[in-house]
Amino acid sequence: MGKLFETIGSMIPDNLIAGNEYPILTKGVTLQKNQGLLKRGSVLGIVTETGLAKLVVGTSTDGSQIARYILTDDVDTGTEATEDTPATVYETGIFNANALIFDGNDTAEDHEDELRDVGIFLRKNIAF
Repeated sequence: MGKLFETIGSMIPDNLIAGNEYPILTKGVTLQKNQGLLKRGSVLGIVTETGLAKLVVGTSTDGSQIARYILTDDVDTGTEATEDTPATVYETGIFNANALIFDGNDTAEDHEDELRDVGIFLRKNIAF
């Protein structure tokens, strides 16, 4: 008798998506090189001069201080890379504020209004 059951893969829920009442849309962006490993749920801003995405930092002055997107998957941009990296981001949807990743001392509350302006809404889910 052949196999009746086989595990093909597994998934560990990360609690990033917090609802489906608003459409979840994605798009492609190019990440600025040499940011190291950016994790799923990282909040990104866009550098005005280059159009490249990088981890949002409220104290920046290059345009990336304004939150615009949430990274859909882990992406390694390298530490000594010679090229920028393509990636997929969420551009709209409802997300768990507690699962978002920021640089420095930034918090979801610091960027909630900016994210709402572009169609990203935040909730605080209980972690499981």
